[in-house]
Amino acid sequence: MARFQKGQSGNPKGRPRKDRHAATGSAFDIILEKRLTVRQGSKQRELTVEEALEQRTYQDALKGGKAARTAVLKMILRRERAKAKQRPAQSPIDVKIERVDPENADAVLQVLGIAAPDKTWTESKPGDRQRLLLEPWAVKAALARRRTSVSQHDLLDLKRSTRDDGSIKWPRPEAS
Repeated sequence: MARFQKGQSGNPKGRPRKDRHAATGSAFDIILEKRLTVRQGSKQRELTVEEALEQRTYQDALKGGKAARTAVLKMILRRERAKAKQRPAQSPIDVKIERVDPENADAVLQVLGIAAPDKTWTESKPGDRQRLLLEPWAVKAALARRRTSVSQHDLLDLKRSTRDDGSIKWPRPEAS
């Protein structure tokens, strides 16, 4: 014989009702959803407790509070992650390879003040690019960043390609 008769429930009292507070979350969540009237300047606004706390944290961060700055950065990070999840997946990036125009690069070097036209160069043919000389400040910066020694050959090329005003302290070439 079966434990329950056909058509009779195994739980005659039924499923117990859910706790009203358990459905909405913790007590803290309930407090955060409460609404406050906040005065900002001469205007009054209605905010949730959570929004009011965020506003206060922003103000404290602007005043230089280290903990508030950390909290704001975490809020920003959470917001960016949530936005990233909502964004549609991006299609792959199409790469278009174009021929490099060396004259365009020369123009950029001149605009940035890294190189200047060599006014002493006269051996040009029609259609030749203008010869450029590197500015001393750019050469000094490059030499300061180098991690390896410079060969005698490279050093001669560098000196020949620099508008040298004598202010550059040239490195000693590596021993060959």
